Amino acid sequence: MKVLFRKIKRSNKYLLFSYILSNIMFLCGFVFFTKSIYQLEGIETFVRIFVFVIFLTWFITYLLFGLSNLVTSQYKSFLVLTIIHLLLFLTLFFSSSLINTLFEKLEMFSKKEYTHYTTNLISLKDTELNAKSKIGMISNNEDIEGYVLANTLIQKNNLNYEVEYFDDYYTMLNSLYKEEIDAAFVSSNYVVLFSSETFYEHIGEETKVLYEYSENMKTKTNTNTNKKLTEPFTVLLMGVDSEKDGLDGNAAFNGDTLMLISFNPKTLNATMLSLPRDLYVPIACNNNRSHKINSSAAYGTDCVINTIQNLIDIKIDYYAKINFNGVIDLVNTLGGIDIDVEQPNYNVYVKRYGKGKLCESNSLRDMSKLVCMDTGLQHLNGEQTLAYARNRHGFLESDLARNRHQQQIVEAITKKILSIKSFSTFENLLDVVSHNIATNLTTTNILSFYQTLKTMLIQGLKGNDFINIQKTYLEVYNLPVMIGGLQLSALGYHENSLAAIKETFDVNLGIKEEEKIKTFSYDYNEEYTSPIIGKGITGGTKETTVPNFVGSTVKYAEEWTKNHNITLYKEFSCSENIPGLIGKQSVNTGTLLSSISSITITINESCSTNTTTENNDVEIDNNNTTPETNLDDSSLEEENDTTDQEEDSIETIPGFPE
Repeated sequence: MKVLFRKIKRSNKYLLFSYILSNIMFLCGFVFFTKSIYQLEGIETFVRIFVFVIFLTWFITYLLFGLSNLVTSQYKSFLVLTIIHLLLFLTLFFSSSLINTLFEKLEMFSKKEYTHYTTNLISLKDTELNAKSKIGMISNNEDIEGYVLANTLIQKNNLNYEVEYFDDYYTMLNSLYKEEIDAAFVSSNYVVLFSSETFYEHIGEETKVLYEYSENMKTKTNTNTNKKLTEPFTVLLMGVDSEKDGLDGNAAFNGDTLMLISFNPKTLNATMLSLPRDLYVPIACNNNRSHKINSSAAYGTDCVINTIQNLIDIKIDYYAKINFNGVIDLVNTLGGIDIDVEQPNYNVYVKRYGKGKLCESNSLRDMSKLVCMDTGLQHLNGEQTLAYARNRHGFLESDLARNRHQQQIVEAITKKILSIKSFSTFENLLDVVSHNIATNLTTTNILSFYQTLKTMLIQGLKGNDFINIQKTYLEVYNLPVMIGGLQLSALGYHENSLAAIKETFDVNLGIKEEEKIKTFSYDYNEEYTSPIIGKGITGGTKETTVPNFVGSTVKYAEEWTKNHNITLYKEFSCSENIPGLIGKQSVNTGTLLSSISSITITINESCSTNTTTENNDVEIDNNNTTPETNLDDSSLEEENDTTDQEEDSIETIPGFPE
């Protein structure tokens, strides 16, 4: 050992210094590299171990042979080894930097620990609060913005106004507009939340914000973030139609776009279900009171998830909330996507823009700057993709057509992402995604998807379809309902259609075995297309609402109440209208039948008659009534199921260009 030290001392001091320095640098780079590849849990474990062993073996080799060449004065060999050593150090350094950069971007993309909530106390433009003012608040103590933060704001600002509690926002806003209350607590996103309804389309101009209060709170959702993506899973996509870039993780939003997707990594099969925004269902976080499904978004992500889980009886593992404006950057980063743009079929719309054209307002909703495109298969940029995703006024199916287009876009974007070959494109994509998507997917979850992604890419390189997407269609019917004193157009759903869709999800998730088809027939003259699950399937119990009896005959009311087991009370009142017809009804049109047990009708009576009706309040026992004519359920419900094409006319949409 002493001899070795003497030889080292006699060696070239500059080369000795370079030997020591290069080893220190390599060792530091090796430690950082080891830490980086250790984070990539589940990704090419054998390859990571192999690379680790190779670099470790080289380090030991250089440590011994470099020193040997140094003490034996074989300087040329030493310099060659040192150059290789430094090049490998640079490889370690850049590899570590690359992995850490990607990992940091994935961390930004992954679940956000805290969410920014904001409550606003709003009033009508001309309202000024005084000592006798009354303010509205949501009664649900789980509503963070409508109740929790509202109470905190009251305490912090010493607001001593009388508080009136409401079961839902529509009832509260209706009272605000009727000036029954002077102000109301709503989410800071209230304009986006409620302006899609005709009654509140100008709510942004008609109201003002009196007070505002915000808090960052721990994000919580009823989802399973421990589930690896190597087993079948579900993910709920929620579109946030915002005019701003970026989004907050779990704050209230407008739930107009809700898409449930299941994916089986073993079969590479995906199932997609779009839920219409007007679907009338029990809202989980509002004591299961029925309302349009998009209203659940006013209570936050957790409420949307629980509402859909209760409806479909399928566990939702993950969610991703996507800012629609971020779609522009996403598609542009991918270099555009290929979409078969559907031809509008609403006559008024087609006459306005011409056959073979689809037009929509731009991303800022500026109707003076329309984004137009041809129909048919074509390459769309970000603005065009967003316009296609938003458009519903050109189609008789309205929101249902929009749901179909959004499924097309999700499929096209997925395929384009899986075809990325440039690292810079992938890095830019992560930047866009992290800024415009909030999700509960962890970095570990995402990395666990690597093997599946690898299989899909290999299939793609072979020219095969690397993913099979099963599309579904929930059959719905018109269901005009009364909510908060307002008549709203909602949609009921056919239970048998939903059951067929649920079965498809269960099969794809491995919950249920698929029933094997033993026989199959087709027509050579017709192109085969995959069936759309749930489409054309009707049946099951349907929701029924109270019709408009005013102006109808008493017999119609008697028949309807008898068929629906509702007690009918009759009153008579002096009226200038046609005697014998119904002038008033106690239960509003659109009220769910399941929520009532009786109805009182007021029958027009001639004001000139001298006859005094001895019994002004008559109860009709529907069990003993013998109708002169038989008016069955199907004929009565027909008026709920009939949709007038002109009902969704674009002329009735404020702001739409004439």
